[in-house]
Amino acid sequence: MAGKFEISKRSNGEFQFVLKAGNGQVILTSEGYSAKASCTNGVESVRKNSQDDQRYDRKTASNGKLFFNLTASNGQVIGSSQMYADDSGRGNGIASVKENAPGATVDDQTA
Repeated sequence: MAGKFEISKRSNGEFQFVLKAGNGQVILTSEGYSAKASCTNGVESVRKNSQDDQRYDRKTASNGKLFFNLTASNGQVIGSSQMYADDSGRGNGIASVKENAPGATVDDQTA
């Protein structure tokens, strides 16, 4: 089963998307967007930037867990991963975004 982007509306009225792998696990979560069009642009930016390894900013949280941010060419964060216990898990998460994002369908749950 292929991955999919789910667009939803937060309780504060902002739009956000998540990228889910074929197994339903969330692999990337966006920031909040005030307009749905901006959220849709974010989805397209993930598709475009997901194949470039230099767009993945590998980070360590204050609790020692690892995660990554996917950034656009201007350096802005498009989406953030879940937390991983080790570098191997984070690497698998990046590989999953690269594999799932280009052909992922869009499920707009705000329509």
